[in-house]
Amino acid sequence: MKMKWRAMIFCGAAALVAGCAQLGYYVQAAHGQFSLLSEARPIDDWLSSPDVEDKLKGKLTRVKEIRAFAARELALPDNDSYTTYADLKRPFVMWNIVATPELSLKPVQWCFPVAGCVNYRGYYSKEDAQAFAAELRADKYDVEISGVPAYSTLGWFKDPVLSTFIQYPDGELARLVFHELAHQTVYVPGDSRFNESFAVAVEEAGVERWMALYGDDKMRRTYATYEGRKHDFLALLMKHRKALQANYDRDVDDKEKRREKTAIFRALKEEYLVLKESWGGYSGYDRWFAEPLSNAHLSAIATYHDFVPGFRAILAQQKDLRKFYDAVRALSVLDENDRHRQLAELGQSRTMAAANPHADVAN
Repeated sequence: MKMKWRAMIFCGAAALVAGCAQLGYYVQAAHGQFSLLSEARPIDDWLSSPDVEDKLKGKLTRVKEIRAFAARELALPDNDSYTTYADLKRPFVMWNIVATPELSLKPVQWCFPVAGCVNYRGYYSKEDAQAFAAELRADKYDVEISGVPAYSTLGWFKDPVLSTFIQYPDGELARLVFHELAHQTVYVPGDSRFNESFAVAVEEAGVERWMALYGDDKMRRTYATYEGRKHDFLALLMKHRKALQANYDRDVDDKEKRREKTAIFRALKEEYLVLKESWGGYSGYDRWFAEPLSNAHLSAIATYHDFVPGFRAILAQQKDLRKFYDAVRALSVLDENDRHRQLAELGQSRTMAAANPHADVAN
């Protein structure tokens, strides 16, 4: 009951802040969050039940190891998050909307209590997400709808392990838990690029340490293969994102920009097919092309990766994760432009050092 009242109070406060026009959105958000938490039961209950299949029990046991490791070795929050499990009986916990103008990669922002302004808007129902996407498209926005397997409530609620990601390979399972717990460690309302890049840096450092302790050869090969494909795919997306930005920066009329935009997306699809063939037909990224490609698809890439090199540089300087978090917290209180500038400069220095390890460049 306490959990239900907390959700209702949060929804009421959000409605007062946002006004009646947003009330429907916040009602679905509160209902979705409460439904999610009401489905969750302690992992130990699932492990002790004779009705739970061995495969799921094995995965839940692995999550307990990952969760303990996160607190003990990575200094991530030691709380009740990821100590319960919910079987949602749907492929994703929610669906996010990302939107941009027709000839721009700058995402539309939506502002919320606690989270601040973010570059996406989430729905617990795919049909609701599709309806909102249709409204945006009618207003000439480029739109992407993407399924979300997990998210963080930033410590407001006891985030459960979900059926939407429990069957991931062990390395990916660890990565996801570390990423979401990182959001509970440092979070700047309204700065998605900072928050997501930080969480990616933490997940990478965490998986490296976790693999060293728990990984076997098969697990390391599986994770290395996955990471290799992800690296290749991101490089492909960043190449075409750069081409789109150059197109939109040109001093030509909109008709010419639209023509070139179409050509860039056509080339992206063609090059993806070549890349997929080099992976032996691996189709894990096919879902990314489920809807017509748009600026929104490529806009979100920067949110998760722009500042990762800068955060890696800070971790290399600090070496200890607790000191790393303290340094990131100090950075987080700066003016947004200042912290972005510092992260960009740190990332550039680290990239230069990696390209020329004999140069006298601090990393």
